[in-house]
Amino acid sequence: MVRLRRRTALGLLLGGASAAVIGPVDPVLGRHHGTPPARRQVPPVERENRAPGEPWWPPRGGRAADDRRRQIQGYASTTSVAPGGVIDFHVAVDPAGRFRVSVHRLGWYAGAGARTMLTSPELGGVPQPVPVADPTTGALDCRWPVSWRLPVPRNWVSGLYQAVFTSAAGWRSSTPFVVRDDRRAAPLCVVLPVTTWQAYNQWPRDRRVGRSLYNGYRPDGRRDPALRARAVSFDRPYADAGLPTHFDRDEDAIRWLERNRYDVSYATSLDLHSGRLDPSRHRGLVFCGHDEYWSAEMRRAAEAGLAAGTSLAFLGANSVYWHARVRAGRNGRPERVVECAKTAPDPAADASGPTVTWRDLDRPEQALLGVQYNGIVREPQPLVVRAADHWVWAGTGVADGDRVPGVVDGEADGVNAGVVRPAGTTLSSSPYPARQGGRRLQSTSVYETPGGAVVFASGTLGWTMALDRRGHRDPRIERATANVLDRIVGRSRTP
Repeated sequence: MVRLRRRTALGLLLGGASAAVIGPVDPVLGRHHGTPPARRQVPPVERENRAPGEPWWPPRGGRAADDRRRQIQGYASTTSVAPGGVIDFHVAVDPAGRFRVSVHRLGWYAGAGARTMLTSPELGGVPQPVPVADPTTGALDCRWPVSWRLPVPRNWVSGLYQAVFTSAAGWRSSTPFVVRDDRRAAPLCVVLPVTTWQAYNQWPRDRRVGRSLYNGYRPDGRRDPALRARAVSFDRPYADAGLPTHFDRDEDAIRWLERNRYDVSYATSLDLHSGRLDPSRHRGLVFCGHDEYWSAEMRRAAEAGLAAGTSLAFLGANSVYWHARVRAGRNGRPERVVECAKTAPDPAADASGPTVTWRDLDRPEQALLGVQYNGIVREPQPLVVRAADHWVWAGTGVADGDRVPGVVDGEADGVNAGVVRPAGTTLSSSPYPARQGGRRLQSTSVYETPGGAVVFASGTLGWTMALDRRGHRDPRIERATANVLDRIVGRSRTP
């Protein structure tokens, strides 16, 4: 407790003023120095966060659904939608009965974490079947009927939303979607990694038929990588109560961004893939969490944006690792299937090449990020600071060799000396025990392009936890992140 108070004091003394904060002083980042609040145009997300919020999960007075009984589960017809558009929800209820859908926008909301936007009328639900896996790819493609159609109100603010399905018996599950802003280009656009969410989706996690791009089930119910799917579909629920794997890492970053009043909008990796998200309209793209599966179109768009001056901030690790292919579902709906064979030859290979790692295609992720994946962290380790005089560490009070507890967690990136790397700065050198065996070295990286764009890679899945998660928040990581984003949007701090 004493250590926490000293860190907070350090943030107050050294943190300066956050270029993204107006009004109440953040205990770490301070107050914005610039246009007086009365004359400043309030961005949509900041204005939205003034509304009263309430926690959206875990369910209060309810019970989380599971894949064994599938009490209530559902999926959305699209991963993102613009205000004025339409999104359908396909819901199964077992046993048949009444249910409702509530829609929540995730954000800061004075610490509540979400705001309830609306609730559907009472609807009727019935059981729906688990489909037979595609005999070639293993994909599970549900064709459930539409249970409820939502015309998205035109005044809804861009963000990450959750549709929560609640049965009359109190069982609950959910599915995420993003509301884009196709009209206004915010300085920062947060890109949610839906292709990776779906890659990890083991629905149904029933020890029988569920499949992800990692595992299938043997007859004895044990997971087996040899039985993994080669393709996964968005036309199915997320496993159990509907929370994607690693989803909480994105939540951590979103709460922090909105708490500190950054002017942001939101999109998905499929928006980057399709061209709906044009990186050149933004000063920077922020990839919050675990963003492992990238199509050739995604990488081409990000690299073109970088060449045109759009910065890239990767706050997770193991990003841009697998080359994936995106195609339409069996019903013709576009962008509903993610393919990744993970072996060569790839029977479905096209002009973009086989779906193997980007390294196998001679386009290693380090060439873009400055670091690349090098292991799974067996247990959380401190991030060991390097290049403490660099502008990323400004105002944090750190010195070379300082250890920031628990930040190296989950998966880690490092510098591979034998792989091409942009000229930049390594900001940490953190030894960690790898699950694969031995000890490896985690590295955080930053570089700037000749055109003035910044590419930052935290090199650890623990970074966003240090931004906003209870028991993990660290003012040094908060300040370093603010330094990166303030540099991207062209704002400065006062001492």
